[in-house]
Amino acid sequence: MPRDSKTIYLSFDDGPHPEITPWLLNLLNDHQAKATFFCVGENIHKFPEVFQQLISEGHSFGNHTYNHLKGWKTSTTKYLENVREAEEIISKFSGNTGSQKLFRPPYGKITPSQAKALQQLNYKIVMWDSLSADFDPTISAEQCYKNVIENTKEGSIVVFHDSLKASEKLRIVLPRVLEYYSKKGFSYKGL
Repeated sequence: MPRDSKTIYLSFDDGPHPEITPWLLNLLNDHQAKATFFCVGENIHKFPEVFQQLISEGHSFGNHTYNHLKGWKTSTTKYLENVREAEEIISKFSGNTGSQKLFRPPYGKITPSQAKALQQLNYKIVMWDSLSADFDPTISAEQCYKNVIENTKEGSIVVFHDSLKASEKLRIVLPRVLEYYSKKGFSYKGL
């Protein structure tokens, strides 16, 4: 992403979640922040109203497979089928049939053949340069905060998770991150 303005690209993986995502949307709204949500198809299927809420509030979204598949452990054929299954549910509840689609591989693990095939299907594969590690039970909320602060600069793509597993740290760390960068004059945009 461009490094010439005080912009941070917040992203959230693994949702939508019926409790965490609405809390997160309220917090983002309080900070006039937009973000990108990389959604698991299965969760959109379970909680379509939450998915539609994040769209109606002006956030962008992308495909994170249907079942949170690890690319390195899955054949390209099965991986693409799973992405298509997620895309069907995304299209159903978003109406999005755009030619450019966003995709983030779960765990950041994808094979070259999977990446090439997705790019041929007009997906833009989005990774990150600042990982909060909010999902990691072995680190403290303070370390999670430091992970973001020490690795985020103009144009950074930052990853958090709107999942139950990450929720405790997310609720502590994200408000502090938003306050820290807002005081420095940063804005937050979706991809």
